[in-house]
Amino acid sequence: MKDGLLIGLAAITVLFVSVWLRAILNRRKDEPSIRLQPSPFEIFLGFATNFLDTLGIGSFATTSSMFKLKKLIADEEIPGTLNVGHCLPSIVEASIFISIVQVDVTTLVSMIGASIAGAWFGAGVVSRMPRLLIQISLGLALLVAACLMLATQFHYLPAGGEKIGLQSTELIIAIVGNFILGALMTLGIGLFAPCMIMVSLLGMNPKAAFPIMMGSCAFLMAVGSIRFAATGRYSLTTALGLTLGGIPGVLIAAFLVKSLPLDAVRWLVIVVVVYTSAMLLRSAAISKEKAT
Repeated sequence: MKDGLLIGLAAITVLFVSVWLRAILNRRKDEPSIRLQPSPFEIFLGFATNFLDTLGIGSFATTSSMFKLKKLIADEEIPGTLNVGHCLPSIVEASIFISIVQVDVTTLVSMIGASIAGAWFGAGVVSRMPRLLIQISLGLALLVAACLMLATQFHYLPAGGEKIGLQSTELIIAIVGNFILGALMTLGIGLFAPCMIMVSLLGMNPKAAFPIMMGSCAFLMAVGSIRFAATGRYSLTTALGLTLGGIPGVLIAAFLVKSLPLDAVRWLVIVVVVYTSAMLLRSAAISKEKAT
């Protein structure tokens, strides 16, 4: 079944790439002057965030923070750019961890399937959300992400058990939970931390969470990104930069570095994410004030 999952991942990758290329070509026809060459910073951002993502920190909160700090793209384009730009690096991550980490295949496939369904639902909603609502939602999401990171730093989160799979009621809870997390991820809320907490609370070995997290992200981002690519509500150039830098970042982290002392990095990420959340909510307040 793992082989079948990897074949499915390859198939959805081909589908995503074909849809994205067609969308890029159509956009070039409509906007011949559009810039397709990412800046060195956009490529570096893709490398750095996906490098840390592979080591378990996650990429959405860090990337969102850089978008806001550097004023790189419009706030309403952040969810789509995160999903489209990090899609292919996440697929590379998933392929590696699904292959090498032991986990119950029924649990893995069920939770990935639930996240895909959630992403399809979520992307359809988020791609039509107004700018103000995106600013508020993303600001609150980053605040939640910072709280989860803080809880990790102080070891308030469950350590987990030894199980590599779930059954009956526990599996149903995990499926429902991953559906919700898949929908929220299209809004820019990273799946890693909440998914790790959920499977740990259900008694699973945290190591077994890695193929579940990364497999869920890879599949759901491909599905959600197809809808974002079709609507065009993302920054094409920045997404290309995240992709071009992200793939080598994943490979270096997975095969060369493997692990790092990440405590100091997490503290820095927490500070930046809280600041970015405040900036987004401030922007939302200004937008609302102008509207009235």
